[in-house]
Amino acid sequence: MSIIADYGSILVIMACVFGFFMAWGVGANDVANAMGTSVGSKALTLKQAILIAIIFEFAGAYLAGGAVTATIRKGIIDPAMLSGTPELLVYGMLSALLAAGIWLLIATMMGWPVSTTHSIVGAIVGFAAVGVSVDAVHWDKVGKIVASWVVSPVTAGIMSFFLYRSVQVLILDTKHPFKNAKKYVPMYIFVVGFMISMVTFTKGLKHVGLNPGFGSSAIISVGVALVTMILGMLMLRKIHARAEDNVDYHFASVEKVFGVLMMFTACAMAFAHGSNDVANAVGPLAAVVGVVASGGEVAQKSAMPVWILLLGGSGIVAGLVMYGHKVIATVGNNITELTPSRGFAATLAAASTVVFASGTGLPISTTHTLVGAVLGVGMARGLSALNLQVVGTIFVSWLVTLPAGALLSIIIFFTLKGIFG
Repeated sequence: MSIIADYGSILVIMACVFGFFMAWGVGANDVANAMGTSVGSKALTLKQAILIAIIFEFAGAYLAGGAVTATIRKGIIDPAMLSGTPELLVYGMLSALLAAGIWLLIATMMGWPVSTTHSIVGAIVGFAAVGVSVDAVHWDKVGKIVASWVVSPVTAGIMSFFLYRSVQVLILDTKHPFKNAKKYVPMYIFVVGFMISMVTFTKGLKHVGLNPGFGSSAIISVGVALVTMILGMLMLRKIHARAEDNVDYHFASVEKVFGVLMMFTACAMAFAHGSNDVANAVGPLAAVVGVVASGGEVAQKSAMPVWILLLGGSGIVAGLVMYGHKVIATVGNNITELTPSRGFAATLAAASTVVFASGTGLPISTTHTLVGAVLGVGMARGLSALNLQVVGTIFVSWLVTLPAGALLSIIIFFTLKGIFG
């Protein structure tokens, strides 16, 4: 207990620095891949994508992420095992943040889109299993997370495959693709608006005292979706088919219509990501602050102070602005060639999968989901449309993420234990 009392301030400062570093990694790697489809398909410029990310990541984190985060991430550790030795939890969360941050930095430098969720989970499992006890880890939870490696990309891949097929059947393969694009794109915009407002009302507003119930939420969401659709239709009015646009590419005018749609799906993806992944950066930080503030009490849940969310949010934005371009290039350009219509199918499928997972409490990786969705769009155009070498490298980086996080975390854990005693 004396270590917490003697070094409390130093430990909190270290947690803030490591937490910011981890959040920086989330921005550079995870938010970048969430925005990769929009930038890669040229529907948005890098500056526009960053602006959308700043607004909707924050909104997602605050509205759909919930004010109370289970700070011992996803119930991976049994807090009862740590009640007599709170300093071990503090060292562990510090080492998890730093280990995950280092791995994300390495992956981002290589341009690999890896999972921040799995980076932090691997780091926590590593320190808990080796530094505390193998029994301190809820292995059934870890099993669910491993299962999500398969479930999330496959689900998103299937959804994006059929979404893009619907675009081909309704619009691209018809006699009048531009006319049909203007006809059907508002319907797609309606779906985006409905999905995002549904998750906000059913899951996100409980902590601000609003819980409208499923039926009321559906009615309100239809209203929000209609407003979104009308806004989209007003924007579409400004787009006209010009023969000179279509000289190099037959569907250039059609893709302009999808460019408007991509703005909405980019907002949806940023919102979905914020709701799901901001806790990766701030959860362990909140755990350290909670233990130090309570003088050494280990709680399964603790309230999330607003300043921690702000620290996490600013770290994420800094990472995206400073180093996000590497992973944006991988997801946006290197897996398969993206146009706004393909990017739309991938982004909407990924956002829908993440939103459903957030609602059902499944630990899911936004990265795996989005890459799966991009692969689904590529498959809809035939296997030759995919860069299989890049896909192979991405899969290997996914497999390495959990053990890499664990190994780094174990080394840092014993280093901290040695320093503080």
